[in-house]
Amino acid sequence: MPRILIFTDEPDWHARRLLSAFARRGAIATTRSLRQCAFVLAADGPRIAFGDQPLPDAVLVRMIATGSFEQVTLRLSFLHALSLAGVPVINDARAIERCVDKSMTSFLLHRAGIPTPLTIVSEDPSEATRALARRDCDWVVKPLFGSQGRGLVRLAAGSALPPAEEVAGVYYLQKFVGRPAGWRDLRVMVIGGKVVTAMLRHGASWITNVHQGARCEATPVTARLAELSLAAAAAVGADYAGVDLIETDDGELLVLEVNSMPAWQGLQRVATRDVALALADHVLERIA
Repeated sequence: MPRILIFTDEPDWHARRLLSAFARRGAIATTRSLRQCAFVLAADGPRIAFGDQPLPDAVLVRMIATGSFEQVTLRLSFLHALSLAGVPVINDARAIERCVDKSMTSFLLHRAGIPTPLTIVSEDPSEATRALARRDCDWVVKPLFGSQGRGLVRLAAGSALPPAEEVAGVYYLQKFVGRPAGWRDLRVMVIGGKVVTAMLRHGASWITNVHQGARCEATPVTARLAELSLAAAAAVGADYAGVDLIETDDGELLVLEVNSMPAWQGLQRVATRDVALALADHVLERIA
């Protein structure tokens, strides 16, 4: 029976769904925090230690806890090492690093020719101020590392920037794309190079994340929606991803973000397919 290790920091709804999905497929899945791993580098060779457990047949990364720069670097190093040891890691450390850093995600989307809003990223406040001054549009200031709509600030053209300490010294500005009311965007779940399901998120405000009160609605997957979502996941090298898109006033789809450790509880409420089961199937295919 395949042995799957799910990295998460808490036995939340997602972890329980995944454990159940792997059990339904006849695999043995367990959860562990990356905090509990260790490198044992001795004369008999390097070893990645999970207590007394042997190396798993595959690893599924559901969550990496926040911590100091050193702690997060070490946790990602464990994932890099597992890949080097021949263990399928889903998503691997490189994809996670690319998606956690919004500037690199945006760079890779632009580089791949995927339509995405105008974006300016700099530590230099004068560069960000020039962007605000020369474009007659609203801007969204986002934390470089952030999720679930936390820390977003919307600025009108010519507005003053937030203090550097409020953005951890990095200004990530993205041109606001949206409407004055009826706010909405799309979340698409991509697994193993296929679109599994998608939804519209109707925001209670211009911030349309489910954790900020958005209402979920199932939506059909058009050819263009699938094309952009698959291209975005491929651009960052993700086995599975939650791709966020938004529609402009003239109907053009733009990719906003790619999430390498996406939550899908809201999406599952309106989906016809079991996302956890689709993810388990992909992990087992990677082993095969």
